[in-house]
Amino acid sequence: MTAARSSSRSRRVIALAVAALLLAGAAWAYWRRGGADDDVSYVTATVERGPVTAVVTATGELNPVTTVQVGTYVSGPIQAIDVDFNSPVQKNQRVAKIDPAPFTVKVHQQEANVAHAKARVDKARADLTLKATLLARTRSLFGTKIVAKNDLDIAESNHAQAVAQVALDEASVRQAEAALEEARVNLAYTDIRSPVDGVVVARNVDVGQTVAASFQTPTLFLIAEDLTKMKIDASVSEADVGRVVAGQPSTFTVDAYPGRRFTGDVAQVRNAPSTVANVVTYDVVIAVDNADLALKPGMTASVTITTARREDVLRVPARALRFRPELPSGTPAARREAATVVWVVESGGRLRDVTLTPGVRDPEWVEVLAGELREGELLATGYRRDPAAQRTPVTPFGPMQRR
Repeated sequence: MTAARSSSRSRRVIALAVAALLLAGAAWAYWRRGGADDDVSYVTATVERGPVTAVVTATGELNPVTTVQVGTYVSGPIQAIDVDFNSPVQKNQRVAKIDPAPFTVKVHQQEANVAHAKARVDKARADLTLKATLLARTRSLFGTKIVAKNDLDIAESNHAQAVAQVALDEASVRQAEAALEEARVNLAYTDIRSPVDGVVVARNVDVGQTVAASFQTPTLFLIAEDLTKMKIDASVSEADVGRVVAGQPSTFTVDAYPGRRFTGDVAQVRNAPSTVANVVTYDVVIAVDNADLALKPGMTASVTITTARREDVLRVPARALRFRPELPSGTPAARREAATVVWVVESGGRLRDVTLTPGVRDPEWVEVLAGELREGELLATGYRRDPAAQRTPVTPFGPMQRR
């Protein structure tokens, strides 16, 4: 009797275990087909072929390729201004003039100093001629024993001093001439001239204004060398700068022309970082053609740099990679959160998970390098539920928590 009871109890345990396994299998099959019921369907997108373009976005400022700051080497009041904003200028063309009166006076003073120094040289040479004659006479008299040796020594010393005096006065002439040249250079600097061919983009002085060049050269004009060639100094974040290299194409827009898209090419990726509020960016220089002069210095540009492009590749919508069905924890697909998984919607609303290898990405599409996907298949990108019949399905694992 006891053995019969034990056998019956064993059969009951086995039956319960089999029932539990069947329920678990049914639950997995239920969730494998996406928990499909009359209340839940999916927003879908199609696997297709087409281009995928990876881009980096940034903002920057338009500037001339070469901007020259024109200042002054000398101080004084501005006597004349020959150009204004947007004036075209040629190299060595005068753009402004500083009052030359004090510099003209200094030139005249140095000219007088040169004349004085040359007169001293003439005097020294005349004295040298006299001392040379006296030395020759003294030597002749010393040979006949008429003068003493001391008189000969004095004559030789006087002659040597006269030679040295000539050399000293000649050096004074060169010094005075150098001072005269400096005065003339300073006088020439009162004519402020453009160092390049270009266009005046800024004028910072007016007639009558006094400029001082004692410690730092003041900037009077900004001259852009060639406004038909511009550049954008774009700030690219450290997360994106690794994908940017010289030669990549770019497009940009400016607020002045909202319906127009301009083009350019990456000319340089500079290594010097810029940190603002703990955000690190790098300066990327983009060369821009401005043949019609529509772009102006200082405009803010919204830049899109194309870092990679693939033509006619199998691609999936980026939002499909972000979709995750509501699976109980511990199921095989739920444990693959770290993998790149998309969910194919099969007939009857069943879901089939596919692991893929992504390639180039853009904001809308992702290239498929590997994965069991075919063109035309539907991928789940979200839930579409009947709002009139929202009920919480009950599973063998308990009530399902909707996300």
